Amino acid sequence: MKFCFAVFLFLAAGPGQFRFATPGYHFQFPRDYFNHPDYQTEWWYYSGNLTTRQGRAFGFELALFRLGVAPGPRKRVWQVNDVYMAHVALSDLSGGHFLYDERVNRAGPGIAGVSQRQGRVWNGNWQIQWRGDNQQLQAVTDEFSLDLTLEPEKPLVLNGRKGFSQKAPGAGNASNYFSFTRLETKGKIELRGRQYQVTGTSWMDHEFSTTPKDSPVAGWDWLAIQLNNCTELMLYRVRLDGGVVSPDSSGTYTDAKGTGHYLSIHDFRLIPGESWISPRSHARYPVGWRIAIPSIQLRLQITTPLKQQELVTNNSYSPTYWEGAIRISGEQAGKAVEGVGYLEMTGYAKRLDSDAK
Repeated sequence: MKFCFAVFLFLAAGPGQFRFATPGYHFQFPRDYFNHPDYQTEWWYYSGNLTTRQGRAFGFELALFRLGVAPGPRKRVWQVNDVYMAHVALSDLSGGHFLYDERVNRAGPGIAGVSQRQGRVWNGNWQIQWRGDNQQLQAVTDEFSLDLTLEPEKPLVLNGRKGFSQKAPGAGNASNYFSFTRLETKGKIELRGRQYQVTGTSWMDHEFSTTPKDSPVAGWDWLAIQLNNCTELMLYRVRLDGGVVSPDSSGTYTDAKGTGHYLSIHDFRLIPGESWISPRSHARYPVGWRIAIPSIQLRLQITTPLKQQELVTNNSYSPTYWEGAIRISGEQAGKAVEGVGYLEMTGYAKRLDSDAK
């Protein structure tokens, strides 16, 4: 979900110079695949579960962010109108390893940016290349690289109410939000000098918003799930200051035909179970969950094949958080279902005094 990455705001102009997300935004595609300079914060988020032909399992995350610092045209090549941040992570689920990297850049002479004309979002050699609705992801780090092609199996879905996703009470605590919930994925992963051909399923989120400085959001739990009955589920539980769950927490159920159905907090139960304590941040994360949605007779159990999927940072623009591959089992209308997905949990860890990464 990545909502409230307005920890970026230490760099930025006041949110009053940007638009808040409000109901009634008229989406236009492919235009809305790209940047929205009237809004202060936006991100392009990808995650997926992939396997080799021999059965080696991987999870991946790639998230590219744009933060508006000063609205208006850029008149000089090094002028900072936007700051671009990116995270990439690889979960070697079969090998039991978790690797990640991050970067921050300004646009400069083509260092980072968004271009509808080029069909591209990039930060150095990490990029998303659009070809129609298909998307190619590329990211290179010292330890691993991704080169993946993603093709939608279903149309995109507008989350919230017609794409307006309220997260917490108050103006601005919301985003404009859409997802590709099932992307057929193929390509290659290189890990420590060895190359793996992989296939699988990915998820894509795009959100754009402007968060008020007095936002009450303290953290959230977000899940994206793909079931083997060709349905998908996105749920988020936002925690406010003091630990209260936001009444605006919600989700989207996408049926087998590709139609999205809004779920309010009253439509589902999201119950934490088994916890894992990070040896680095000392945060306690609920890595096991139970889900119940009575209206569609759905009950699910969430587990993870790799508990250590925490991205630990020591900078002032990005929090330490847990983001990782999950496995799903359960039943819907009396029939067994299983699936894969991704879980993101923020607000559990305090910033470290030193970074041992």
